[in-house]
This record gives sequence, C-alpha cells and structure tokens, in this order.
Amino acid sequence: MSTPKAQIDIDRSVGDFHYPMDYAFDAGTGLTEKTIDYIADVKGEPDWVRDFRKHALRVFHKKPMPTHWASKDLDSIVFDDIRYYLSQGTKPKRTWDEVPDEMKKTFERLGIPEQERKFLAGVEAQFDSEAAYSNIKKAVGDQGVIFVGPLEGLRDHPEIFKKWFGKVIPTSDNKFAALNSAVFSGGSFIYVPPGVKVKHPLQAYFRINAENFGQFERTLIIADEGSEVMYMEGCTAPKFETATLHSAVVELVALKGAKIQYITVQNWSNNVFNLVTKRGLAMEDAEIKWIDCNIGSRLTMKYPGVVMKGRRARGEVISIALAGEGQHQDTGAKMVHAADETTSNVISKSISVGNGRATYRGLVHVPRHLKGCKNNTECDALLINPESRTDTYPAITVRGQRHAMQHEASVSQVSAEQIFYMMSRGLTEGQAMSLSVNGFVNDLVRQFPMEYSVELKRLIDLQMEGSVG
Repeated sequence: MSTPKAQIDIDRSVGDFHYPMDYAFDAGTGLTEKTIDYIADVKGEPDWVRDFRKHALRVFHKKPMPTHWASKDLDSIVFDDIRYYLSQGTKPKRTWDEVPDEMKKTFERLGIPEQERKFLAGVEAQFDSEAAYSNIKKAVGDQGVIFVGPLEGLRDHPEIFKKWFGKVIPTSDNKFAALNSAVFSGGSFIYVPPGVKVKHPLQAYFRINAENFGQFERTLIIADEGSEVMYMEGCTAPKFETATLHSAVVELVALKGAKIQYITVQNWSNNVFNLVTKRGLAMEDAEIKWIDCNIGSRLTMKYPGVVMKGRRARGEVISIALAGEGQHQDTGAKMVHAADETTSNVISKSISVGNGRATYRGLVHVPRHLKGCKNNTECDALLINPESRTDTYPAITVRGQRHAMQHEASVSQVSAEQIFYMMSRGLTEGQAMSLSVNGFVNDLVRQFPMEYSVELKRLIDLQMEGSVG
C-alpha cells in the first residue's frame, strides 16, 4: 500500500511565547573568569564556591568536545555567543503576588500556580538564571523537609549541602558537567529527614525566556534513611532563530532504605541544545527511579544513571523520547552495580517522526567480585516514516558469576494497513496515528502521576495530515 509522507505537528504552543524583559543583572556574552566573578559577586558567594567555579572553568576549557556523542550537532554551539547569567535578583518570592508581572504572566500561562494549589507539596519556578518563586507547604516544612535553591542551601545548610555537592557528579565527569559547575545558577536543594515520607510531589519548573541564553540549574536531592520523596520538573522555552543551551546537573543521594522518584517532562522548542548530566547514588536497600519524557529540542543528550553502592539497592530508568523533524533524541541510562544483590531496570521507548533520529545509549556494569546482581533492559523504537531513524548502543559488561541479565530490543514501523483499517472504522488519519502512538507508550505513561500523564498525552497528541509511508 503506497501512501504519501506523513506530516506531524507536535503541539508546542503552550510554551512558545516570551515577554520582553529588562534584567537587573546581565553578565553579557562570553565565558571568562570575569563572567565567574560577576556571577559570584551578584550571588554573594563564599570564596570556596568562587574557587570551585574557576577550577571548573579551567576543566571545561581543557576538555574536548565529546566525539562519541552527536558531535556534528554540537559543532554549531558557539560558547562565546551565549549569555550565561540573566536575572532580576537572587532572592525568590514566597507568594505569587510578589512575583514581577512579566514572570507571573508567564507562569500563569503555563498553569504553575494552579498545579500548586491542586496537588503539589511545594513549587520552585525558575525564570532564566534564578528562581522567581519558591514555596513549600507548611505541613511539609514542619516535618523538617528543606526545599530551596542551591544558593540558600549552601548559605543556610552548609553542613548538609557541602557534604554531597559535586560528589555524585564530579566537575571532571564531562565537558558539560564542567560548564555547569562553572556557571550554575538556580535549581533545587532538597533534604528529607530520616523516616519522613513526603506524601505529595515537589515540583520545579524551568523556563527559558531570553534569546542566546544558557540555563545551568543545579539540583541536589538528599533523602535520609528510610525517607521517601517524589520530585517533578517541567521545562519549556520559546522558539528563537538562534541556539539556546540548557546544561543542567542533577545529583541524587538515597541513604539506607530511602526512595527517590525523579520525574521529568520536557517540551523544549527545536532550537534548544539540551545537554544534561543526571546521576543518583543508592545506598543499602535504597531505591532511585528516574521517569523521563523527552519531547522537543534540537538535540537532547541525557543518560540518567544510578550507582548502586549499597547491598540490595535498586535503580530504575523509565524513558520516553519523541524525535520530530530535524531533531535528535540521544537518550539512555547508566546502571553501575557496586554492591551485592543489587537490581537495575531500564525501559526505553522512542518514536521517530519524519527525518527525526532517536538514539538509545546504555551502560550496565557489574564487576567481577560481586554476586547476585540483576538487570533488565528493554529498548523499543517506533518509526513513523521511511526516513525516520533509530540507533541502539547498549554496553553491558558483566563479570563474575551468579548474576541474571537480560536485554531485549525491537524496532517497528507504523503499518499503513493498520492505519487504513482504523480509518475504515470511522477514525480520521490523525486519530488513527494518535491511537497507534499512544498505544505504543501507554504502559510507560501509566507510571507517571495522573496530572503528568494527562500533560504527557497532550504533548504526544499527534495531529496528522496525509498518510503513513
């Protein structure tokens, strides 16, 4: 059955707007030690943070651009053209009434205040380089839970913050981790005391508003022994003709018996380079679960990882990636087993549309001296058009004996006959395609909280014109 090429339009209108802003603090373009000094001075940071930043800048300049990733796409990033710090001030507001009008209009249009009232235990809303709003519900705060930005974390809680900051992801981990370490601003610092189970999610929303801008938030979450927390982040940016850079670092620490669930739904415009390093450290009987949805961006490179350092620790990555026309989703997971009887699970589903490209890049490592480790990896790809592309690069290194490992991968293409059959039953072509795609990811979408699964299905709502090739 021969049919014309499909046309797909992902609904990105919710985030595709921006307001003109007059920023109180602007470091200008380019990245030098003067840029570092400007950021440190504006924030009033202690000398050890300034030294940390300048060391990271030297590491960034020394490290080559990654060659084993999507290096051709990275060549178009001109670091000297990027604006590394823009803000209206470093102190976030505690009520929405205090937030400047342009910022408030942005977050109201994105529905953040409404989500906070409905189901969230706390919200932090970042606008370009700094949080414009940060608040935690009194009942959660009374339990001893800390939910602030990294600036407040290092200033008000140095005994907790400094112990783990930069320890899960060292500055030298990769070029973009070094870049974040040099110019990080905004993000979240969360500490959950022993035995405290936060019943409702904490959420951060990261909004890029400015052109030629780089957003470099830094998130550190520490769940003390026996505690539990769910953290959700959303990301949007308007579409510009010039490149926008988003390069975050996320460090998770789950101490003995603790559980951390980290959920991301990103909806970047297709001029954004999304180059993110995320890793968790799980101690004895602890569990870290990443649930990741990647839609939009020109290029996403993101491989959430878990180092299972304690006996019976668990790590899990659930990932959905949609690569549209002219986009490359280079995503995956890293599972490092560093103790006996540890378990990891990776489930990845990708959809490639038009000439979009989805790549799964995975790492599972079990050293020789361990015993009783388990891993399950599943990679499934769906191709919408003949020009669509998918690649899988699994690296599984298992030494020793008495381990259980399994890996499964599949690639399928939407059947023109299937679409034709559904259309013959009364569905439009768009409805038929949407049904096929949502059926492909539905088992993973169910793992998202209800509010996010509704949002996710809206973002993956495919409006089809024409037919499937």
